[in-house]
Amino acid sequence: MITTLGPAQFLLLAQGLAWTLALSAIGFALGGLGGLVIALARSSGLKWLEGLAAFFIEVFRGTPLLLQLFIVYYGVGLLDLSVSPWMAVSIALMLHASAFLGEIWRGSIEAIPAGQTEAALALGIHYATRMRYIILPQALKISVPATIGFLVQLVKGTSLAAIIGFTELSRTGTLLSNITYRPLLIFGIVGLAYFAVCWPLSRLGRAMERRLTPAART
Repeated sequence: MITTLGPAQFLLLAQGLAWTLALSAIGFALGGLGGLVIALARSSGLKWLEGLAAFFIEVFRGTPLLLQLFIVYYGVGLLDLSVSPWMAVSIALMLHASAFLGEIWRGSIEAIPAGQTEAALALGIHYATRMRYIILPQALKISVPATIGFLVQLVKGTSLAAIIGFTELSRTGTLLSNITYRPLLIFGIVGLAYFAVCWPLSRLGRAMERRLTPAART
C-alpha cells in the first residue's frame, strides 16, 4: 500500500494535467472554428440557415456536457463504429464549444452598429469582404472577455472525461486517492492544479474586459 506521495505520483499528476490542457486546447481550437461557422450562419440573413444554427446552439447549450459525452461515446457504438475515449471527448468538447462560442460571437457581431453594415452595402462591399475586414475584427475584440471566460469553464469541464474512462487530471487524482487512501491531500493538489490554470485565465479575462470596454463603447 502506498501512503505517501513521491516523484512517481507527482509525475502521474503532471501527466494528467498535460492531458487536461491538451483536451482543453483541442476542444477550444476546433470549437472555435465551429463557433465561427455557427456565428456566421446565425447572422447570415438566411432564415433557414439561421434556424439550423439556432437549433444546434439550443441543443448543445440546453443539455449537460456529461450527457453529450455519453451520447458521443456510447451512441457511436450503435452505428457499429468504435471510438476511443480520447476521440469521444474531443468530439464532445468540440461540439459543446462550437455552440457556446457561436452564441458568444453571434452576440458580438450583432453588437456592431448597424450603420457600418449599411455603409458597406452602400459601397457595394459584398458579405465575405464585409465580414472579414469590417465586422469580424471588431466583433472578436468585443468577445474576448466572454471567450476567455468560456475557456475557463471548458478547462474545468474536461474533468467529466473521467466518466467514460479517459485519464486526465481528475481521474488521475481518483486513481491515486484509491491507492494512497489520502483523498483530501490528493484532491487538494488536483484542485490547486486546476486553480493554477484557471485563475490566470480569469484574471486575463477581467483585464481584457477593463481594457476593451471603452473601445466597445465608442
